[in-house]
Amino acid sequence: MRTTVRLFTGTALTVAALGAFAAPGAYANNNNPESLEVFPSSASPGTTVTVNTLACGKHGHGVGDANSLGAGEFQLNPSTHKEVVVGQFDVPEHAKPGTYGISVACDNGRTARGDLTVKHRGPSGHVQTGVGGSVGPDTAQVTAGAAVLAAAAVGGVWLLRRRASGAQGH
Repeated sequence: MRTTVRLFTGTALTVAALGAFAAPGAYANNNNPESLEVFPSSASPGTTVTVNTLACGKHGHGVGDANSLGAGEFQLNPSTHKEVVVGQFDVPEHAKPGTYGISVACDNGRTARGDLTVKHRGPSGHVQTGVGGSVGPDTAQVTAGAAVLAAAAVGGVWLLRRRASGAQGH
Protein backbone atom coordinates (compact mmCIF):
# COMPACT_ATOMS: atom_id res chain seq x y z
CA MET A 1 0.00 0.00 0.00
CA ARG A 2 2.80 2.42 0.93
CA THR A 3 4.57 1.74 -2.36
CA THR A 4 1.39 2.58 -4.27
CA VAL A 5 0.94 5.82 -2.33
CA ARG A 6 4.60 6.77 -2.88
CA LEU A 7 4.39 5.96 -6.56
CA PHE A 8 1.18 8.00 -6.91
CA THR A 9 2.70 10.92 -4.97
CA GLY A 10 5.85 10.90 -7.12
CA THR A 11 3.82 10.76 -10.30
CA ALA A 12 1.56 13.59 -9.14
CA LEU A 13 4.57 15.77 -8.25
CA THR A 14 6.16 15.10 -11.65
CA VAL A 15 2.94 15.96 -13.49
CA ALA A 16 2.56 19.15 -11.43
CA ALA A 17 6.16 20.16 -12.17
CA LEU A 18 5.72 19.55 -15.89
CA GLY A 19 2.37 21.40 -15.89
CA ALA A 20 4.09 24.51 -14.55
CA PHE A 21 6.17 24.67 -17.72
CA ALA A 22 3.42 23.74 -20.20
CA ALA A 23 2.42 25.97 -23.09
CA PRO A 24 -0.36 28.51 -22.54
CA GLY A 25 -3.97 27.38 -22.96
CA ALA A 26 -5.53 27.40 -26.38
CA TYR A 27 -8.66 29.32 -25.50
CA ALA A 28 -9.50 32.98 -25.01
CA ASN A 29 -8.54 35.10 -22.02
CA ASN A 30 -11.73 35.17 -19.90
CA ASN A 31 -10.65 38.40 -18.18
CA ASN A 32 -10.77 40.52 -21.32
CA PRO A 33 -13.28 39.53 -24.01
CA GLU A 34 -11.81 42.11 -26.41
CA SER A 35 -8.45 40.37 -26.37
CA LEU A 36 -7.40 38.12 -29.21
CA GLU A 37 -5.30 35.18 -28.09
CA VAL A 38 -2.67 34.29 -30.67
CA PHE A 39 -1.04 30.85 -30.42
CA PRO A 40 1.80 30.51 -30.86
CA SER A 41 2.47 34.16 -30.13
CA SER A 42 5.89 33.86 -31.76
CA ALA A 43 6.15 31.95 -35.03
CA SER A 44 8.39 31.38 -38.03
CA PRO A 45 7.30 31.71 -41.68
CA GLY A 46 5.25 28.68 -42.71
CA THR A 47 3.74 28.16 -39.22
CA THR A 48 -0.03 27.79 -38.79
CA VAL A 49 -1.29 30.28 -36.19
CA THR A 50 -4.53 29.84 -34.24
CA VAL A 51 -6.41 32.82 -32.84
CA ASN A 52 -9.42 32.89 -30.54
CA THR A 53 -11.55 35.38 -28.64
CA LEU A 54 -14.71 35.80 -26.58
CA ALA A 55 -15.58 39.06 -28.35
CA CYS A 56 -17.94 37.47 -30.87
CA GLY A 57 -20.16 35.87 -28.21
CA LYS A 58 -21.88 32.51 -28.04
CA HIS A 59 -22.34 30.95 -31.50
CA GLY A 60 -20.73 34.08 -33.00
CA HIS A 61 -18.64 34.42 -36.13
CA GLY A 62 -16.03 36.87 -37.28
CA VAL A 63 -13.49 37.80 -39.91
CA GLY A 64 -9.85 37.96 -38.96
CA ASP A 65 -7.42 40.40 -40.54
CA ALA A 66 -3.78 39.38 -40.88
CA ASN A 67 -3.09 41.75 -43.80
CA SER A 68 -0.31 43.54 -41.88
CA LEU A 69 1.56 40.25 -42.08
CA GLY A 70 0.57 39.54 -45.67
CA ALA A 71 -1.64 36.57 -44.70
CA GLY A 72 -4.94 38.21 -45.71
CA GLU A 73 -8.32 37.55 -44.10
CA PHE A 74 -9.52 34.37 -42.36
CA GLN A 75 -12.79 33.17 -40.85
CA LEU A 76 -13.53 32.64 -37.13
CA ASN A 77 -16.19 30.15 -36.13
CA PRO A 78 -17.56 28.83 -32.81
CA SER A 79 -15.23 26.40 -31.05
CA THR A 80 -15.90 23.60 -28.59
CA HIS A 81 -15.25 26.02 -25.69
CA LYS A 82 -18.25 28.02 -24.48
CA GLU A 83 -18.56 31.40 -26.24
CA VAL A 84 -15.13 31.18 -27.91
CA VAL A 85 -14.59 31.64 -31.65
CA VAL A 86 -11.48 30.34 -33.32
CA GLY A 87 -9.70 30.78 -36.65
CA GLN A 88 -6.37 29.97 -38.30
CA PHE A 89 -3.97 31.40 -40.84
CA ASP A 90 -0.49 30.58 -42.08
CA VAL A 91 2.48 32.91 -41.63
CA PRO A 92 3.60 33.63 -45.21
CA GLU A 93 7.04 32.38 -46.26
CA HIS A 94 8.02 35.94 -47.20
CA ALA A 95 7.12 37.43 -43.78
CA LYS A 96 9.93 39.47 -42.26
CA PRO A 97 10.81 39.28 -38.55
CA GLY A 98 8.85 41.72 -36.38
CA THR A 99 5.62 42.19 -34.45
CA TYR A 100 2.35 42.36 -36.37
CA GLY A 101 -1.13 43.34 -35.21
CA ILE A 102 -3.85 40.77 -35.88
CA SER A 103 -7.47 41.88 -35.53
CA VAL A 104 -10.96 40.38 -35.66
CA ALA A 105 -14.27 42.02 -36.58
CA CYS A 106 -17.20 40.05 -35.15
CA ASP A 107 -20.70 39.79 -36.60
CA ASN A 108 -22.01 41.40 -33.39
CA GLY A 109 -19.98 44.58 -34.08
CA ARG A 110 -17.28 43.96 -31.47
CA THR A 111 -13.59 43.78 -32.29
CA ALA A 112 -10.55 42.10 -30.77
CA ARG A 113 -6.84 42.59 -31.32
CA GLY A 114 -3.65 40.67 -30.56
CA ASP A 115 -0.02 40.58 -31.65
CA LEU A 116 2.04 37.98 -33.48
CA THR A 117 5.82 38.11 -33.43
CA VAL A 118 7.46 36.64 -36.50
CA LYS A 119 10.91 35.29 -35.75
CA HIS A 120 13.73 34.81 -38.19
CA ARG A 121 13.89 31.40 -39.79
CA GLY A 122 16.97 29.67 -40.99
CA PRO A 123 20.51 29.24 -39.74
CA SER A 124 21.98 32.16 -37.82
CA GLY A 125 25.01 30.82 -36.06
CA HIS A 126 23.53 27.34 -35.55
CA VAL A 127 22.78 24.88 -38.31
CA GLN A 128 19.33 23.31 -38.14
CA THR A 129 19.99 19.81 -39.45
CA GLY A 130 16.68 18.26 -38.51
CA VAL A 131 18.28 15.64 -36.27
CA GLY A 132 18.99 17.88 -33.29
CA GLY A 133 22.21 18.65 -31.53
CA SER A 134 23.09 21.83 -33.38
CA VAL A 135 20.18 24.09 -32.48
CA GLY A 136 21.09 26.87 -30.06
CA PRO A 137 20.09 26.53 -26.40
CA ASP A 138 17.00 28.21 -25.03
CA THR A 139 17.91 29.34 -21.51
CA ALA A 140 14.33 29.14 -20.20
CA GLN A 141 13.85 25.60 -21.52
CA VAL A 142 17.24 24.48 -20.18
CA THR A 143 16.43 25.93 -16.75
CA ALA A 144 12.98 24.32 -16.72
CA GLY A 145 14.40 20.96 -17.76
CA ALA A 146 17.13 21.14 -15.13
CA ALA A 147 14.54 21.95 -12.45
CA VAL A 148 12.35 18.99 -13.42
CA LEU A 149 15.33 16.63 -13.51
CA ALA A 150 16.60 17.90 -10.15
CA ALA A 151 13.15 17.43 -8.59
CA ALA A 152 12.93 13.91 -9.99
CA ALA A 153 16.44 13.06 -8.72
CA VAL A 154 15.71 14.38 -5.22
CA GLY A 155 12.40 12.50 -5.13
CA GLY A 156 14.05 9.30 -6.34
CA VAL A 157 16.84 9.48 -3.76
CA TRP A 158 14.30 10.19 -1.03
CA LEU A 159 12.15 7.22 -2.03
CA LEU A 160 15.17 4.89 -2.24
CA ARG A 161 16.43 6.01 1.18
CA ARG A 162 12.97 5.54 2.71
CA ARG A 163 12.66 2.10 1.11
CA ALA A 164 16.12 1.10 2.33
CA SER A 165 15.52 2.32 5.88
CA GLY A 166 12.10 0.65 5.98
CA ALA A 167 13.53 -2.70 4.82
CA GLN A 168 16.10 -2.76 7.65
CA GLY A 169 13.43 -2.45 10.34
CA HIS A 170 11.63 -5.63 9.18
